[in-house]
Amino acid sequence: SRWAKAGLKVFLGSRDAGRAQKAAAELNARIPGDRIRGLVNEEAAAATDLVVVTVPFSAQAGIYKSIAEHVRAEAIVIDCTVPVAANVGGKVTHTLGVWEGSAAQHAQSFLPKGTKIAAAFHSLSAVALNDIDAEMEGDVLVCGAKATKEPVKELVHAIAGLRFVDAGPLENARIVEPITALLIGINHRYDTDRAGIHITGI
Repeated sequence: SRWAKAGLKVFLGSRDAGRAQKAAAELNARIPGDRIRGLVNEEAAAATDLVVVTVPFSAQAGIYKSIAEHVRAEAIVIDCTVPVAANVGGKVTHTLGVWEGSAAQHAQSFLPKGTKIAAAFHSLSAVALNDIDAEMEGDVLVCGAKATKEPVKELVHAIAGLRFVDAGPLENARIVEPITALLIGINHRYDTDRAGIHITGI
C-alpha cells in the first residue's frame, strides 16, 4: 500500500481472485488513485517486471511452483520469506535451517534457470508498513546479484524514511533472513511492534 501511495502501480496476488479483488478494493479506499489491482497469483506475476513474494515459509514452495512459468524472463523476483520455526509449530523467534542455505535460495530452486532473484525487506515491521500514515525509518538489507540492486533500491526509496543497503550476494540471505526473528524477540522484550535496524558508518 505504501508503494501505491508513492504513485506506483501495484498488482496484488492471491490464490483466489475474489479475495485479491476485495483486498485491493479495501486498500484503494485508503489511498487515492486506485493504483492497486487484485489478481490471481499467476496473473500478478506475469503483469510486472518486479515480483515481490511475501508469504509464510510454509507456503513458499506452493507459491513459487504456481508462478514459476508465469514470471517474465526479464523480471526480478524479490523474496521476503523468513524460515521461522513457527511455521512448523516452533517459536516465532527461532529460524529453521534451509538445505539451500536460505529461504531466498530455496525460492530460486523453483524458478527457471537464469531468473534474477533478490532477498529484501526482512528488517521492516509489518505493523509499521501497514500504518500508512505513520513515518517509516530504517535500513533495508538487500542480497542478490548486481543486476537486481538498482531496481530494488528504487522500490526501497519509494517508501520515505527507508534506506537501501547493499548486503552482498544472494548467499548472504542466510545471515539477513534471521534478523526478522531477532526483531520479533526485541519487539516482545521492549513492548513494541516496530523495531528495525540501522547500519552505521556508511
